Amino acid sequence: MVNQNQQLKKSIMAKKESNLLNMVLSLFIVSAVAAAALGFVYESTKGPIEEAKQKFLNEQIGVVVPGAAEAEVSEPIEKDGLTIYIVKKDGKVIGTAIKSFTDAGFSGHFEIIVGFDNDGKIIDSNVLTHHETPGLGDKMQKSVSPWNDQFKGKDPATFSLIVKKDGGMVDAITAATISSRGYCDALSKAYSAFMNLKNEGGIE
Repeated sequence: MVNQNQQLKKSIMAKKESNLLNMVLSLFIVSAVAAAALGFVYESTKGPIEEAKQKFLNEQIGVVVPGAAEAEVSEPIEKDGLTIYIVKKDGKVIGTAIKSFTDAGFSGHFEIIVGFDNDGKIIDSNVLTHHETPGLGDKMQKSVSPWNDQFKGKDPATFSLIVKKDGGMVDAITAATISSRGYCDALSKAYSAFMNLKNEGGIE
């Protein structure tokens, strides 16, 4: 009887161990399949996502430097943490587009693009990415309001890129002063990078 009980216990334990092993193997297989599926989805969508981003960027370069679509746009130049694109037509520079950013937005980080003529005047600018409040901070986008038109043709050397509330010359977005300050910060970064590159003879 004792031997039978011991054999029964061993049999039960063996079944438990077998069930546990099967469960672990099943979980491993499910995890491996899920990981492979996610990897496949990522790889299959990575290309189209990057293409869409590049297409949008090219469109925005054309917004801030009119004529860029029919001109030659340089490979990206990294300067002062920003990305610069020199636009040439018939061998002559017609404008410089700079992808800039700020971490001073109401919701933190956002990115803009700015176009400069050869004298450093702002041709135009627009938002690339942001998480600002709809109906308030998002008015810095051209698609939402004409707020950023006030920067067109301005020379940051003489036009203070600071909101009027802080003693500058920029009309802030109503009820969105922080977003406005962030936009000015990104513009200032872009202008500084432009002038640094120009002074080094990099825009020609």
